[in-house]
Formats: sequence, structure tokens, C-alpha cells
Amino acid sequence: MHDCDVALLNDVQKIKTIMCQAAHKAKATIVTENFHHFSPYGVSGVVIIQESHLTIHTWPEYGYAAIDVFTCNSKIALQEAVQYITEQFNAGNATQHYVYRGK
Repeated sequence: MHDCDVALLNDVQKIKTIMCQAAHKAKATIVTENFHHFSPYGVSGVVIIQESHLTIHTWPEYGYAAIDVFTCNSKIALQEAVQYITEQFNAGNATQHYVYRGK
């Protein structure tokens, strides 16, 4: 996602909340999560769900975030999570790529 809210891209607590809420919106079951704020800026984090994971890496200096929503369960509301994340980060440009693994 490009052209995101720069302050938000550096706020580890808000990012954690958004990513966990996205997992809930997808109707996924959260197992654990871990987020890290880098110095001087940037955040990386993972939300482990029973159905796989959500990850994020941010570059506030570029207004950019790379996010993966990975699931092994077709009942997960993947698009709900992606839409929520895109809206929360006020992304001016968001590109989605679907990768089907294991087939």
C-alpha cells in the first residue's frame, strides 16, 4: 500500500490493533501476535491465526506498507480483512496480488 498515513505507519500499538481487528473481521482465530518498532522508524508484525497468518512491514519514510494475509481455510473472509486494513491506513494506492499455494 502506498500513500498511507505516515504517522500511523510508525505507531506500533495502532498497527497491532488494526491487524488484530482485521483478523477478527476475517472471522479468523488469533493464536498469538508479535510486533516490533524499529529505530528510528518502521514497524514489523505478525498475527498468527489458526488458519495461517497476517504480516505487516512499514516504511513510514516512503508512506508504504507491505501486508500479507495468508490463509489455508477458504471460509476466512479474506476480502473483509484486506478492505478494513486498506481503509484504516488511508492508502492512496493499494494493490492486491493473490497467490494460490500448494496446488
